[in-house]
Amino acid sequence: MSAPALHVIILAAGEGKRMRSDLPKVLLPIAAKPMLAHVIEVARALNPAKVHIVYGHRGDAVRSAFPDRELSWVLQSEQRGTGHAVGLALAQIEPSARVLVLYGDVPLISAASLTPLVHAHPQLAVLSAFVKNPHGYGRVVIDDQARVERIVEERDASAAEREIRTINTGVISANAGDLQRWLAAVQPTNIQGEIYLTDVFALAANESAPAVVVTCVDPMEASGANDAWQLAELERRYQRRRVRALCEAGLRVCDPDRLDIRGDITHGRDVSVDVGVIFEGRVVLGDGVSIGAYTRVANCDLAAGTKVLSHCDLDGTVTEGACRIGPFARLRPGTRLGPDVHIGNFVETKQAQFATGAKANHLSYIGDADVGARSNIGAGTIFCNYDGVNKSRTTVGHDVFVGSNSSLVAPVSLGDGATLGAGSVISKHAPAGQLTIARARQTVIKGWVRPHKKPV
Repeated sequence: MSAPALHVIILAAGEGKRMRSDLPKVLLPIAAKPMLAHVIEVARALNPAKVHIVYGHRGDAVRSAFPDRELSWVLQSEQRGTGHAVGLALAQIEPSARVLVLYGDVPLISAASLTPLVHAHPQLAVLSAFVKNPHGYGRVVIDDQARVERIVEERDASAAEREIRTINTGVISANAGDLQRWLAAVQPTNIQGEIYLTDVFALAANESAPAVVVTCVDPMEASGANDAWQLAELERRYQRRRVRALCEAGLRVCDPDRLDIRGDITHGRDVSVDVGVIFEGRVVLGDGVSIGAYTRVANCDLAAGTKVLSHCDLDGTVTEGACRIGPFARLRPGTRLGPDVHIGNFVETKQAQFATGAKANHLSYIGDADVGARSNIGAGTIFCNYDGVNKSRTTVGHDVFVGSNSSLVAPVSLGDGATLGAGSVISKHAPAGQLTIARARQTVIKGWVRPHKKPV
């Protein structure tokens, strides 16, 4: 007999008042992605037949953040508790299916912890955790055979029940038909007048079908975020988990608490990362790459041997060989560096390609340009690529020397071996192998007097 189809229900209808944010709580970010995005990703890792999201507060914003047509959306227009929310989703699920209930504000849960829960019991199972301080959590009351008698919320628990340190994570798996039947029998007799999902455990025990407990090895996975401080704690826990996995794969990190990963990182051997670095998007780091302190690297592919010094900002940059970048360099999308290229301090590039050995070491802007091999861009050089409407390209040949404080007014080209005198404004082709100078003649105005302020 084949296994029943798995349906995942994610509860994401809460407002999150304690966040004091205009955003729905599930859209607040962990590692630059909404918390809900992390939960959806984990749910899909289990290969479910369908993922159902129960939404409510500012539902339009939540739905628009996830335009994926494969998601099933269930509106909870009236907030009547977790049991009510799950019941709404169950109306769309066949009774023979297996159901897994997750939460949109619990982003650290892993597929490794959920897999045994899904297969634990044909009728009902709960993911629990053992913690030193259970304050704020529902308690799991178990019998002498380690089966669940009931789950009680802290606000409704007796003094003895509050001493229990086995907590309810809220994550459960169940047969859809049984769960629907139990929820139909739940009465909102608690202080809040809500239908608690946890009340089904006592009903199951009364039917001699008590739930089994699956323990979450790492209690941090079950942590949710109810305020900005808890959100910050989840961010740091997430980052440490990602950094540890990278270190186990050989990445050398100076301080795991001062590295933020907001994307997917691939790295080679002997790669080192200094403090305060941020990785975003898709990043590939070849063998021997080093990233200096307080640098952002977003959507970059850095070839083996590339050295990025401190305080740089790289976005959409590709290096084709060992390059030296920084410090204080800003490389914007479309920057491509050949082997042995040097981009120095306070240099900004965009849509610029540099051939082997080209250099721009100081204080320059190079946009919409092709720079030939071994050419040197002097300090203070500006590639004037934008006329207010259109962008135009500059072509610099091989072995060109551009003197300091020059302006290249695109579209323009510099021939191979050309030399530009310092302070030149070049708006026409500079011929190969020649010295080109374009600057005003120096003039001294005799007798000129600088204006002075009149005394008060």
